[in-house]
Amino acid sequence: MRVALFQPDIPQNVAAVARLAACLGVALDVIGPEGFVWDERKLRRVGMDYLDRVEIVRHPGWESFRAGCAGRLVLLSTAGAAALTEFAFRADDVLLFGRESAGVPEDVHAAADARVLIPIRPETRSLNLAMAAAIALAEGLRQTGGFPAVQAK
Repeated sequence: MRVALFQPDIPQNVAAVARLAACLGVALDVIGPEGFVWDERKLRRVGMDYLDRVEIVRHPGWESFRAGCAGRLVLLSTAGAAALTEFAFRADDVLLFGRESAGVPEDVHAAADARVLIPIRPETRSLNLAMAAAIALAEGLRQTGGFPAVQAK
């Protein structure tokens, strides 16, 4: 399983998702162009030393990401067709999250193999990107037995 961020706007969210990916042992794809200047020092404020423990693959754009994307592309979206609680994940899924300010364009929606939404209360709009990634990734790993093994203390 992998996490992919489409043209993210907020470096702190990227760093938080990178830390999540490091802790859970998945790779992170960042699809550019980003809405900020990529600065390792600023990313480390949130990602800390975890950034050294995660595979981050930066793609200049959607086409280069798609060319190297293996597995099923699962778009998490407020316009998703299936609820996260009803969706069956696979171990090779790539969980794609849209831009904080605008989501993803129609061609990206169309390219997704599945569109999944996280059920939230109707009077709210959306979750923070990093929180949505944590919720979806945790469910995907739970379903596929992909969580890291618990180490005895």
